[in-house]
Parts: sequence; C-alpha cells; structure tokens
Amino acid sequence: MTNPYTTPIPPTPRPPDTRPLYKRVLVWIGGSALFITGAFIGSTGDDGQQPVGSRVKPATTITATVTATPKPAPTVTETLKAKTRPGPTVTITKTATAKAAGSGSGSGQDSTGTCTIVSNSGNCYSAGQYCRNSDHGAVTTTASGTKIKCAYRSNAWRWTYI
Repeated sequence: MTNPYTTPIPPTPRPPDTRPLYKRVLVWIGGSALFITGAFIGSTGDDGQQPVGSRVKPATTITATVTATPKPAPTVTETLKAKTRPGPTVTITKTATAKAAGSGSGSGQDSTGTCTIVSNSGNCYSAGQYCRNSDHGAVTTTASGTKIKCAYRSNAWRWTYI
C-alpha cells in the first residue's frame, strides 16, 4: 500500500529536441508567412477613407418645453338634509292589583308577571338580551316583574336592570 501523504513523483520532462528537424522548419516558415501577410494587409492604402477630424464643431440645440395647465373643473356641491330619527317609544303601563288578605309575601316588587314590551315571538325580555332598534331607551318589565331598560352598554344596545 502506498502512503497518501507523500508527494507524487512528477513525470520526467520531454527532451527539448524530440521533433524531427523538418517539422520544426515548417513551423518557422508558416509563422513567418502569416506575419508577413498580416503586415502587408495592414499597410495597404486608405481605401478611399478620410481621416477622422479631431475638431468638433459646436451644434446649436433648441429645446422647447410646453407645460399644459388644466382648467379647473366645476365644483359639484350636494346638500343633504339630515334625516330625523324617531325617538324611542316609551310605553308605561301601571297595573294595580289588590293583594289578597292572606298573602303577605313582602317582596317589595310588582310581581304582576306581565310585560309591556315583548319580543317579535311574543316572549318577555330579560336583562342581557339585545334590544330592537325601536326599543332604544324604553323601559319594560321582565316576566317576573323586575324593571329593565334598553341602554347602550358593552358596545351594544341591551336590556339592563334599573
């Protein structure tokens, strides 16, 4: 096995005169012929061409710039009349009922169980539900008789306890 870390031995150079003499002479003759041909072609006449003038004549340059300014367009003004929004509908109904002599609940709330404003399906509203646009600011009672009001809180119109 050979050592990979040793430098390889370079090949022996070719002896300087290994080509035959006739081949060396032909190379010299061909090179000389090409040189003489190139010198002959390069030294021929001017072929009717005029020499390049070194002086440059100044030329006059005319530049015209046209800037167009548009005419102002007519201004259109539209006047809008503010539409009045109808205020909230407030319905107040007071129902008085006679308490039975034997009922002493003492709760302090009106427990009639009737609602003055009902949803589209006919049910009573409770606190936390969303209000209709027509109920903004209105006051009603829940199914248990507690008063609630439609107020704007928590980024929405909701029924809240009073």
